[in-house]
Amino acid sequence: MDVKIKKTDHGLLGKLSFPGDKSLSHRAIIFGSLAEGESHFTNVLAGEDCVCTRKAFEKLGVEIRASSPTELYIKGKGLHALQAPREDIDLGNSGTSIRLLMGILAGNPFEATLTGDLSLCSRPMRRVTDYLKQMGATLEGRDDANFAPIRMKGGKLRGIEAELPISSAQVKSAILLAGLYAEGQTSVTEPVRSRDHTERFLKYFGGSIEENGLTVSIKGGQKLKAKSFEIAGDISSAAFFMAMAALVKGSAISFKEVLWNPTRLGIVEVMKRMGAHFDELKLSDTKGPEVISDFSIQPRPLNAFEIKREELPSLIDEVPILTVLATQAKGKSIIYEADELRVKETDRIHSMVSQLSKMGARIEAKGNTIVVEGPTALHGAKVDSLKDHRTAMSLIVAGMMADGETMVRDLECINTSFPNFFELLKKVKVGYELC
Repeated sequence: MDVKIKKTDHGLLGKLSFPGDKSLSHRAIIFGSLAEGESHFTNVLAGEDCVCTRKAFEKLGVEIRASSPTELYIKGKGLHALQAPREDIDLGNSGTSIRLLMGILAGNPFEATLTGDLSLCSRPMRRVTDYLKQMGATLEGRDDANFAPIRMKGGKLRGIEAELPISSAQVKSAILLAGLYAEGQTSVTEPVRSRDHTERFLKYFGGSIEENGLTVSIKGGQKLKAKSFEIAGDISSAAFFMAMAALVKGSAISFKEVLWNPTRLGIVEVMKRMGAHFDELKLSDTKGPEVISDFSIQPRPLNAFEIKREELPSLIDEVPILTVLATQAKGKSIIYEADELRVKETDRIHSMVSQLSKMGARIEAKGNTIVVEGPTALHGAKVDSLKDHRTAMSLIVAGMMADGETMVRDLECINTSFPNFFELLKKVKVGYELC
């Protein structure tokens, strides 16, 4: 599927709610499966990645009932009653699914093989598997279990003290989940704090953790108890519409019940530095373990920005749309040392530099640093998602700012994280043609 889009010449108006946050939806399924009792979750993301997580736990013997694609009832089996799968567990394109599941299976005494699509099987896994081996699990695969398919056998684990060279919520989460099964204490120390959803879920489901600066510790032998709540709207999905609201003159978009976790607000802080105007926030803490917010954005002239390496964990998924914002901002924007983008669904440094350049953007990569000069009058072009959902949606926003017609190709990947993206485009009166 492709889309044709022309420059938007009118303000965008509307009140928007967003699908459940992808990170939270993964963890709701995971913790609901590991808890004792029945959990009930609403506004679960129905994207392909989260469906992979659900199917994985069904293969492990967990009963999951869906009253709708976004409402799940999960009969948790507890930590020690998962069943050996009868076939390989295919996790599609989902890095979160495979890495967190490895942490859980490391503590279960049976064999399992985890695999995925070509993209997932090319993404590095030793950042997780090396630590799980230290804890006592057996993992085998190409390049010393660096690439899926990965065959693993769990068993009796021992706690470790892991010091991560690069902050990663996926790696941290995998180790902490394995720590639930390990003898003694397991701790993870990061150079910069990454997303803390797993820590919040552990505490909300009745677990006990200790947080000391950049170190999180957990003791094995705990039990988790079932919970029920509504998943907060995905701020990473909202980010595309936040960019539209800031860029398109005359726009007035209201955002409802969006995740407002402090470890995910890098996009907000950078947009504020650029000069984007956020109306007064209405905060609440009623959606399970997470904080939500209602807000609106008014378009303003934007200035260039710099993002240092230590800021990246809080906005790593928003870098593609930030490069689009940078093309319309006054001055030189620099995103430093974004090497983690090289190992996403695609190399997102390459995808954004190569495709925005086709549209006339003054953007280049200097090693793993991205430099963008603005403002630039973009022009329509044929561009490609390179099978990456965040690249695809970012290029659609760029097409809304470009003279002439832009065609963005290969859009099926958007279902990974934002299956109703085009519905919301219609809601705010963005014109496009699917082909």
